[in-house]
Amino acid sequence: MHILDALSDRAGHGSLRTLDPRLRIIAAALFALVVVSLSGLATLFTALGLALSVMLAARLPARPTLQRIAAMDGFMLMILVLLPLTVPGTPILEWGGFTASAEGLIKAVEILLKANAVVLVLLALVGSLDAVTLGHALARLRMPSNLVQLLFFTVRYIGVIGEEYARLRTAMRARGFRPANSLHTYRSIGYLVGMLLVRSLERSERILAAMRCRGFEGRFHLLDDFAYGRSDALFAGLTAVACTGLLIMDLTYAAAV
Repeated sequence: MHILDALSDRAGHGSLRTLDPRLRIIAAALFALVVVSLSGLATLFTALGLALSVMLAARLPARPTLQRIAAMDGFMLMILVLLPLTVPGTPILEWGGFTASAEGLIKAVEILLKANAVVLVLLALVGSLDAVTLGHALARLRMPSNLVQLLFFTVRYIGVIGEEYARLRTAMRARGFRPANSLHTYRSIGYLVGMLLVRSLERSERILAAMRCRGFEGRFHLLDDFAYGRSDALFAGLTAVACTGLLIMDLTYAAAV
């Protein structure tokens, strides 16, 4: 199951569930743009606190959400650990000929805070939408049709490709395959990737044929319309206030420094 569908199925009936999906996408994009433009640590910690509040309001399952955040942080740490060693500045640690700078450490913390705040809000506002609703909302926002279809089919079938990969790996293990640092292993993995591509292509052709049999002409027909309500206006106002407050706080912090 894809992350969007998984979070949508597990999310509780929080107050954000009733908001217009178009507003949720716009709010998430606006918050992300504001956060990546911030530079002060105090402001970034505030943004992270706001993101956690949004996650709680969306009633996302804490454990799966934090596991995904931890996985992202683990990947980023391998890269961010090099920043203190490569950014020149005030040395804070010297070891084995390497010097870590305070400026590099601060920059690494800033990037980590930005990434966590943005991803939390995206998971809460956009990740809790099911694939059909997300595609419908993007289409209503006048996004390019090809982009909407690409996103929709990616979200819909990435899990199917994952299941196909799992079946192929199970078949390899049933035949006694054990990965090792050998030519046989590399050849087997190459065959695995090739077979996965072949089966994905065959499945895509079957899906396209089935859609054409149902009258698909290259675009989706939108039957339902979204409507903004009072709760949407309130949330839009809160989002505008929060983003403006973060920008003012960051400018004030920069002026003080």
